[in-house]
Amino acid sequence: MISSRQNARWKDIRRLRRCKGDHALLDGVKLVDEALDCGLELTTTAATADFLAGPAARRLLPRLARAPLVFSPALFSELVDSDSPQGILAVARLPRPQANELTLRPGTYLFVDGVQDPGNLGALARVAEASGVQAVFASAASAHPNHPRAQRAAAGSLLRLPWAPGATVEEVARVLRALDPTWVGLEGQGATSLYDFEPQGTQVLVLGSEGQGLSSAALALCSVRLRIPMKTPVESLNAATAAAVVLFELQRRAAETT
Repeated sequence: MISSRQNARWKDIRRLRRCKGDHALLDGVKLVDEALDCGLELTTTAATADFLAGPAARRLLPRLARAPLVFSPALFSELVDSDSPQGILAVARLPRPQANELTLRPGTYLFVDGVQDPGNLGALARVAEASGVQAVFASAASAHPNHPRAQRAAAGSLLRLPWAPGATVEEVARVLRALDPTWVGLEGQGATSLYDFEPQGTQVLVLGSEGQGLSSAALALCSVRLRIPMKTPVESLNAATAAAVVLFELQRRAAETT
């Protein structure tokens, strides 16, 4: 059992708590299972002795290529930022594509314009996958999809959903030009009600943070500025909730026309 903070392997894993690179720290049984189901390369797994003695370990361990590193409970808790660690984590190699490397087809796309909270970003990814979004592009001002809290909130969606971080709206416009998409900006004061919007062909939904809204560069591309009708005195919804309302409505409309 590893119990020293001077251990090199422990230090390497802990550096990934704020990951913005090609590796993701996956905390908990569900994410480790999901990563294995996706065929991702797990470069490291780590666990506590209590977890390894339990029933979840008996099911999970045969799926691993090598035995986990065993850390003391105190050291393990410092590797993850969840309030109730499950005692198992994995490090997966998860490189993210550039915008021009994604496979494109007609449908709905999402451009995330400055959503900085990793938990919100993860919830947004879960909504996007559930509603049939083809791929997500995200600005450099947005949280990174490999952040541990984003991964935990996404519950596996960020392991599967095509996601290109660090993209500019101009770059995305070039990449999607052949699909001739309608750019739809979601704004609290948008001129068009969601329920009056008639989607046709491919759409790019542009979603900003609740506090900052959309950047001027993103707004310049939006030929439609959409609002969600809400009862007063509520003026706004968080990013994931707003995206769910709009994306599932677009999904419903698309199903009606097929």
